[in-house]
Amino acid sequence: MNPFAYHRADSARAAVDLAAQAATARFLGGGTNLVDLMRETIERPDTLVDVSGLSKSIEAREDGSVLIGAAASNSAVAAHPAIRQRFPVLARAILAGASGQIRNMATVGGNLLQRTRCAYFYDQASRCNKREPGTGCDAREGFNRIHAILGASASCVATHPSDMCVALAALGATVHVQGPAGARTVALVDLHRLPGDAPQVEHQLAPGELIVAVELPALSFGACSTYRKVRDRSSYAFALVSVAAALDLEGDAVREVRIAIGGVAAKPWRAFRAEEALRGGPATEAAFQAAAQAELAEAAGLRDNTFKIELARRTIVAVLGQLKGEAA
Repeated sequence: MNPFAYHRADSARAAVDLAAQAATARFLGGGTNLVDLMRETIERPDTLVDVSGLSKSIEAREDGSVLIGAAASNSAVAAHPAIRQRFPVLARAILAGASGQIRNMATVGGNLLQRTRCAYFYDQASRCNKREPGTGCDAREGFNRIHAILGASASCVATHPSDMCVALAALGATVHVQGPAGARTVALVDLHRLPGDAPQVEHQLAPGELIVAVELPALSFGACSTYRKVRDRSSYAFALVSVAAALDLEGDAVREVRIAIGGVAAKPWRAFRAEEALRGGPATEAAFQAAAQAELAEAAGLRDNTFKIELARRTIVAVLGQLKGEAA
């Protein structure tokens, strides 16, 4: 690990100002990903600005929305009564990720910005355009079982590892940011970038911008939501495919629906095509199948992960069936 300076911020403004004074500062939340990357010398900040003491509040508002401080732990969010009652999909997504010890340390802000678990990204002997731009991508022809089937490019086929972000994408969350130029908000679905020819640029935040909170808008049918994660083993594994969904029925018709898919792209994949195909139509297995097919029409598998296209289709259909009350 390379030497670095350490500062502990007592406010978001102070954190941004401290980061602005360094050449390569990083904000430190729970450290469950960043410290690993520093130990592997993939991340080499000259300064760490500890933001773990900033807002951990979880404010359940009367209008049904919830504002979550970025320093709140994943465990605290998953256990909060308002989250469990209004947005069970988020609680279930968080509990599907990592171990209890890691969830106790990991923060909401850090979870949003955690980096890919692509083995070629961590292996310094491999070519990786995300780690070293312009060197190539060994994952494309290597062991790519966990890699992307949507939104990938010739430069990068890595996936985003977060379970929580998949639920946040389905719920239409908004990210509150504080930076040198002031405060702003970013829609969660726009926060992460697809790789294109610059996979090293992973999100839309400007240099020095700090995530300070995540806001969940009121969702009348949020209580009818769930998360399903398909993985190689039942504990401590990243998703091959995951689906977060919420369903609002009027009789046997779909009044409104939210769907996001994880483990398939460099960002949490909001399934807008599937939602559009379902909205106002019958809530039948045939309709669920057609919607999933529409969403995955442009999916493309690699040597080891073509199975994920069919897996994603089946998981979407199963989750929607479960929300409708069918056996799944």
